Amino acid sequence: MTYCIGISLDAGLVLTSDSRTNAGIDHVSQYSKMHRCATTPDRCLVIMSAGNLATTQGVIQQIRRDVQEGAPRNINTLNYLADVAEYLGDVLVNRIRKHTEQTGFVPDATLMLGGQIRGRNPNLYMIYPQGNYITSSEDTPYLQIGESKYGKPVLDRFLTLETSLEDAAVCSLISMDSTMKSNASVGPPIEMLLYPRDQFNAPIHYKLDAENPYLLAIRHEWANQLNHAFRAMPRLQDHAQPDNSLHSI
Repeated sequence: MTYCIGISLDAGLVLTSDSRTNAGIDHVSQYSKMHRCATTPDRCLVIMSAGNLATTQGVIQQIRRDVQEGAPRNINTLNYLADVAEYLGDVLVNRIRKHTEQTGFVPDATLMLGGQIRGRNPNLYMIYPQGNYITSSEDTPYLQIGESKYGKPVLDRFLTLETSLEDAAVCSLISMDSTMKSNASVGPPIEMLLYPRDQFNAPIHYKLDAENPYLLAIRHEWANQLNHAFRAMPRLQDHAQPDNSLHSI
């Protein structure tokens, strides 16, 4: 399983991913799911992936090959992020179709594209196995791929377009920790990339292993604050009257 979060803010982007792959309880490995693309100086593009590992690795290899061979359509020749997302969707669909025709197995994968092209705003796109895509919005300034349900509440409660990159980074780590707490197939190292708007060559990348002091501090303090909040909740017997109208049968 996988969990990746992309957050799009007025100040830039925060991208976070785990590194655990699971093909059964006897085969747990670590692979980076965050790929910073080699681009021209007028852009910064990062791809995160979830799903079949062979498919995502094949897509990344094809993207690199198209750049190296000077294909007319590649991540450096397209002038809009939406066009890059459409191109990635086509590469993804072709890769899935090829494997399906050869083996009869459908190796689905989902991609998330985050970045900026000079003269445009930073943005996020989630690209589905069918090749279509969606983007983040003012009301929901984040996207998730993989095991999304456990880490979603904290994102909904605290993120807005005005959130700072630092606060969004903390929020994404809490979201990741909540997911790891509930699903053992999501795990460290945790990768995080902070991209300040218009700073094409200056994204800030972190890689936090399981024993990283900051990651442990986030986990401990969040659990501690949740426990305090729970203990401070109004007690039922102090604020509600019992209803004894339930009849026995």
